[in-house]
Amino acid sequence: MARVDSPITIGKKVCKNRVTMAPTVKFSAGEDGKVTKDFVKHYEERAAHKTGLIVVEATCVAKDARLFPGQLGLWNDEQIEGHKQIAEAVHKYGALVIPQIHHGGLGTHPACGELTSPTAVEWDNGFEKIWARELTLEDIKTVIKQFTEAAIRAKKAGYDGVQLHACHAYLINDFASNVNKRTDEYGGSVENRARLGCDIIREIRKACGEDFIISARISGADPTVAEAKEVAEYYVAAGCDYLQVSCGIEEFDEVPYDESLPYTKIAALGVDMHRVFKGRVPVSTVNGIRTAEIARYLIENDLVDTVDLGCGLLADPALAEGILEDKPYVKCFNCKACAFGPGHSHKCPAMLARGANEFSW
Repeated sequence: MARVDSPITIGKKVCKNRVTMAPTVKFSAGEDGKVTKDFVKHYEERAAHKTGLIVVEATCVAKDARLFPGQLGLWNDEQIEGHKQIAEAVHKYGALVIPQIHHGGLGTHPACGELTSPTAVEWDNGFEKIWARELTLEDIKTVIKQFTEAAIRAKKAGYDGVQLHACHAYLINDFASNVNKRTDEYGGSVENRARLGCDIIREIRKACGEDFIISARISGADPTVAEAKEVAEYYVAAGCDYLQVSCGIEEFDEVPYDESLPYTKIAALGVDMHRVFKGRVPVSTVNGIRTAEIARYLIENDLVDTVDLGCGLLADPALAEGILEDKPYVKCFNCKACAFGPGHSHKCPAMLARGANEFSW
């Protein structure tokens, strides 16, 4: 039986325990996409409370592909220094740290750039219905280069690797999904729809070396649960070290799930993926893991290799110590709309309960 405090090898690096921080966008970086002191403090505090691996929130590879105007970036060299500060702050506590590198695709904010897609499609972007432009083969080459250059900058900043954002209707997920109606080498078969992610993985590996972690946050259900596993197989064959599983565009019902289980249906996607990749590459799951009991249940019953914590770790960084050492922590209140982040008129009640003041806006 695995223990939550036991180390695990991810690629060529060792993570000191099975508790990881999921990428959650909570700060505004400004138009320049640069790290501010709030980012550094935020991630350092989670590392100080013994989180084993931290995934820095979605960090865009191109200024015109951001999910919102204040998104963090790694699209130019001027952004490296701020990321270096995050890496150094987290490494002080022996944790691994990787940024999630991201291209908006169909999730691009209209104030940042045009929606792009594997296939021209009318898309509801949350603001209006708009036609997304189909990427040409030259555009795809540019995207691969943008991801690779962002990974190189991440390595220069001292990060242990990168995570590809390949779920939640962003560009890599768009290619893997039923949105993709292309008839060239990037469309049609599962292998072709996985090709963009595979090309990015191979180029990053070539540029950054064997000891650089390449993770992918994938959908466990696009375009179906069965085909999502095939996509993951291609990513692993291309050199992906670590599968961190969430959901994407498609609705799903075929994943094995019982409502009596202590974890959510989305978390069940990671459990299901772990059955396929057990013993080959580590698999993590996310969604609704807000208590030490659920996290330990998932690890100690060998349902996944690591647990990605979002709201629970935002509510109180001490959740990691609660999982690892049974220490007290303030539980996430599971608010209908998470109050942790910019633009909210009220503060996270868990933060207030623990007397924290992490907000500078």
